[in-house]
Amino acid sequence: MQNLTDFFGYIRNTVLSVRPVIDIIDITIVSVMIYYAVKFIRDRRAAKLLIGIFLMAVVYLISDALGMYVLSFALYSIFQVGIISLIILFQPELRSLLEKVGGTSIHSINRIVDQRNIQKVNNSIDIISKAAAEFSAVKRGALIVIERTTKLGDIIKSGILLKAELSAPLLKNIFYDKAPLHDGAVIIGSDLTVEAAGCILPLSVSEDIPADVGTRHRAGLGISENSDAAVIIVSEENGKISVAVDGRLERNFDLYSLKKKLSSLLLDNSNVKNIKHSKNRNRKNKNNNG
Repeated sequence: MQNLTDFFGYIRNTVLSVRPVIDIIDITIVSVMIYYAVKFIRDRRAAKLLIGIFLMAVVYLISDALGMYVLSFALYSIFQVGIISLIILFQPELRSLLEKVGGTSIHSINRIVDQRNIQKVNNSIDIISKAAAEFSAVKRGALIVIERTTKLGDIIKSGILLKAELSAPLLKNIFYDKAPLHDGAVIIGSDLTVEAAGCILPLSVSEDIPADVGTRHRAGLGISENSDAAVIIVSEENGKISVAVDGRLERNFDLYSLKKKLSSLLLDNSNVKNIKHSKNRNRKNKNNNG
């Protein structure tokens, strides 16, 4: 019994001795969580909802301090079911956040690309970029979704399964304006094969979408809000190329800027640089040996 008491006393003293360190770690973790939560909801619909909730809380505190019993009681009753209300109101944002956290990385496929796959990724980027540029030149609408860490199985099932090797002729045939699948989205899997075509995407509910974009852009934004997919959109009206990532729409890409954008999304630049440096060293060594 005495040994057990001594053991727990030792544990208690050890915890107390490192308590300041634990407090620092605790505060740091909470600070990081708050930072990423604010970063995630910034520029999203949730930000406006949070402002509304904050204003209601301020009104409740003022009404309670001034003795406005009816108003404070009504607001208190609302806050009693606040957690359930928040879950319902923030359902799209919460789903997006959980899907990204549940992925192999909150970043993108670029963190798992190795030297053997870099050439394949570069070839795929060339194919997609050149196809998008050709669609832009003739004002042919296109919607290409590149899967990253968030799996898009439910979206893939909404279209026609292909499981085909990515190629420019395939993309051109799919988005030919008289083809039956041209109105839907093409899903390119994380292994860079064409998983499906004619897929139906969820439309964005954001109120900040430019007024001059149509359903194709809203669909591209919608899937980027609910996953970490990279989406290439070619307008049928003006031929402009846009990219949607993480609920943000960037516009007016050309062939070269699109290649650069996709490379930053699908490749780890540090890995690419390291591989280039190693190749250069190998060439120098071969020249010196020769």
